[in-house]
Amino acid sequence: MPSSRKKAERVFRGIPVSAGVCRGKIVVLMDPRDEEIPQYNVAEEELDKELSRLDQGLADTRKEILEVQRQVADTLGVKDASIFDAHLLVLEDPTLIEEVTRRIQQQKINAEAAFHQFAEKYASTLSASEDEYLRERAADMRDVSSRILNNLLGRRQPSVLGNLTDPCIIISHDLTPSQTALLDKKKVLGFATDAGSRTSHTAIMARSLRIPAVVGLQSLSRELRNGQDILLDGYNGLVVLNPTDQTLFEYGQIVRRHVSLEDRLREVRDLPSVTRDGAQITLAANIESAEDVEAVQSSGADGVGLFRTEYLFINQDRPPTEEQQFDSYRRVASALDPEPVIIRTLDLGGDKILTHLNIPQEMNPFLGWRAIRFCLQEREIFKAQLRAILRTSIHGNVRMMYPMISGLEELLQANALVGEVKQALRSEGIPFNDQMEIGAMIEIPSAALAADSLARHVKFFSL
Repeated sequence: MPSSRKKAERVFRGIPVSAGVCRGKIVVLMDPRDEEIPQYNVAEEELDKELSRLDQGLADTRKEILEVQRQVADTLGVKDASIFDAHLLVLEDPTLIEEVTRRIQQQKINAEAAFHQFAEKYASTLSASEDEYLRERAADMRDVSSRILNNLLGRRQPSVLGNLTDPCIIISHDLTPSQTALLDKKKVLGFATDAGSRTSHTAIMARSLRIPAVVGLQSLSRELRNGQDILLDGYNGLVVLNPTDQTLFEYGQIVRRHVSLEDRLREVRDLPSVTRDGAQITLAANIESAEDVEAVQSSGADGVGLFRTEYLFINQDRPPTEEQQFDSYRRVASALDPEPVIIRTLDLGGDKILTHLNIPQEMNPFLGWRAIRFCLQEREIFKAQLRAILRTSIHGNVRMMYPMISGLEELLQANALVGEVKQALRSEGIPFNDQMEIGAMIEIPSAALAADSLARHVKFFSL
């Protein structure tokens, strides 16, 4: 007599990276690291042909990535599409080309085997790094590597992700940024991966797509099987296998509360922000890029209270130019004019960013070398940003503020640099609003204690 006992519920804990709850059958993707890459000897007279195959594989991959980038730009915006700039740079890396060429010539082996050797060594080195930024770049390297190997091997068959017939939840060791960017939201309810972090490109894509996602689940993909029923909690980073009726009931309530809250917020979106005693309150948005403007407008916000400018510097191989920054800031200011846009100057901090910008390691951000101190040390980077912000000031209601001011000396130095930049713009005949308001963020005790003296040199504080 068959048993009617239900299978026990199991809960796996990971890292929540994209909010939402979903339930469904799972599709487990094969770990690409388990795939065998053929290796065979190549005769001396055939080596040039093998090098030509490598060149063609790189060229084909470049076309594919450019097409992915175009699709992402059309659907998610330029900010998310810029992630693939790093992928394109991998294809132009002289170290990669020289090393793979050397392996083909010296070992007299086929191009895919030589490339696979190099790519795995490089990705493993990145994965073992103590620096989070470099660890996350291993996923980018494997993304590009997979495409190159597919082209060299002549693989053109549709992928599992491109051949889904029913809505499901994807389980994988990892998802590459390009796989995530092209997920069909009608078929993919959510995903969970063994690897990953909150700052990975895959996580960024999931948030842009608004697909619930949990990463960092260690060996989940080895423990689950196709067709199993799970509940994925992107709020708390949980994957629940064989959820009980009680669990489903509780999550049903959670989902209903979120839907109810969103409905209520839409109802009051366009009402004035006024307290019960009649005081008018400015309710402004925090943004990270020009692509966030549409959300600001649709939410009914009174402009931008904090424009975090760090995103332009993160995940780039070099600091953005003045023109790149100006274009981003101007788009926001023009779109929201006459509402205020408060642009915060660089608040860089953390080993990831500092290592990426080739900053000396002894300058430890966790000992205070960050934000305004970073800007006062790296003056050319700071001046380029100040020029971009001042130029933007004639395109809307623009204000600027400094982060992490600790005392009067830092504030005076920053203001002096603003004065230098203004004078340079005047001499070049470049227009700007000389009356643009400048403020400071009061974030640490020393600034709070010095607030009286700081107030004489700025127009506003942000607490």
